[in-house]
Amino acid sequence: MIRLAPEGWPFVLPPLALTGFLALGTALVPDEPRLLQHLLLGATIAFGLLTGFIVFFFRNPPRVRRDGDGLVLAPADGRIVEIAQGEENDLFAQPATRISIFLSIFNVHVQRAPITGRIGLKSYQPGGFAAAWKPKASEENEQATLGIVAGDHRIMVRQIAGLVARRIVTDPEQGDLVPQGSRIGLIRFGSRVDLMVPAGWDLTCRKGDRVKAGRTAMARLPKDTDGGGE
Repeated sequence: MIRLAPEGWPFVLPPLALTGFLALGTALVPDEPRLLQHLLLGATIAFGLLTGFIVFFFRNPPRVRRDGDGLVLAPADGRIVEIAQGEENDLFAQPATRISIFLSIFNVHVQRAPITGRIGLKSYQPGGFAAAWKPKASEENEQATLGIVAGDHRIMVRQIAGLVARRIVTDPEQGDLVPQGSRIGLIRFGSRVDLMVPAGWDLTCRKGDRVKAGRTAMARLPKDTDGGGE
C-alpha cells in the first residue's frame, strides 16, 4: 500500500473520480457506436495513468532512519548537482559549504531533517522559477529556509522551487524540535534542496552522487563540540 503525503490528496481525488466515472460510462454505453466506446475507454486509461503518476509523485514511503549518530544525513532524495563555498550570514558566523540536490519528478519529494535539533531560523523568499539544476536557482528562485541548531552545530536546509514547482510546504515552526530523519516539508513537481554546513566539515558525498533523505550520509559532525539536540 502506497502511503501518500497529505498534500497529494487534492491532486489525486479529481482525476481518480473522473477515472471511475469514465470507467462506469464505458461499461454502460451500448456496443454501438463503437467510436464512443473506444473514446471512453481511451479517456479512462489516460486519466487512470495520470492518477497513478500523481500518486507516485506524492508518495511518502516509510523511511527507516539509519544510525545517524555523528552524521549529517541527506535532507532530500535526488542527485547532487553542485558543491560550492559561500556565505550564509543568517545562521553561520563563518563561510559555509552548500550541497545542492536536484529532485526530478521521479524522486520522492518529502524533505527530512538532516540532524536532530531545534529550528533556529525559518524564512521565506519570493522569487522566480528558473530550472532547478542551474546554480543561479539557489539565489534567484522562490525558496524557504530552515536553520537547525544542535548544541554548537548549525546547519541549514533550503527548499527551492524549480521550473515546474509552484508550491513549497515547510512543516516546523521556529523553536520546534525536529528529530533526525523526520519530515520537515515537501515541494510539488520538481525542485531543488540545498544543504548548508559550516566550511571545513568533513563531507562524505561528492557531486554526481544519488542520495536518499534520512539515509545517505552527507557530512560528519565535528567531534570537538557538543552535538546535543537542545
